[in-house]
Amino acid sequence: ELCHRAGGLIPTKAIREPSGGIYESVEGVGTSFINRVDVRPGDVVVVISNSGRNPLPIEMAMGCKAKGAKIIVITALNASMNLKSKHSSGVSLYQLGDIIIDNQVVEGDAAITLPKSRNKICGMSMLATSLIIQALTYRTAELIEESGKIAPIYKSQNIDGGRAFNENLELPYKDRLSRT
Repeated sequence: ELCHRAGGLIPTKAIREPSGGIYESVEGVGTSFINRVDVRPGDVVVVISNSGRNPLPIEMAMGCKAKGAKIIVITALNASMNLKSKHSSGVSLYQLGDIIIDNQVVEGDAAITLPKSRNKICGMSMLATSLIIQALTYRTAELIEESGKIAPIYKSQNIDGGRAFNENLELPYKDRLSRT
């Protein structure tokens, strides 16, 4: 929802571990993956994990921090503080953030109880995190403009001239926008 979309900031890229989460709890995968990603001193990396306990996001945050990046963690802080880390260091994701944003999501993510089965349904972390990311995007663009610059923001590719506009604004960032 943040990268390469209409209304989003151009100098952003998604860092997604390609397995789709099946190795989230396998130690070493996050370290191996982040070692191949272009993260530089001064970069700001947002690491998102509702539980904050699995090795993959913890190692990604550790690796980015070791490369000199600032880390923003989005997590369900109450749940994260009460869950035991699955990383051998014992560290939880929230402990690695330069900035920690609590998404206020309940432990277990699902928020609504079905009356008959009493099963929980409707995970809230995706919705909460999306709102937080959009607020971060807005404030970042606002700060850029307060500094006297124009925030480089994507236009929709579905409007006339949108694709050409975006490609032109991407040029100064081309070496950093690879999809890795």
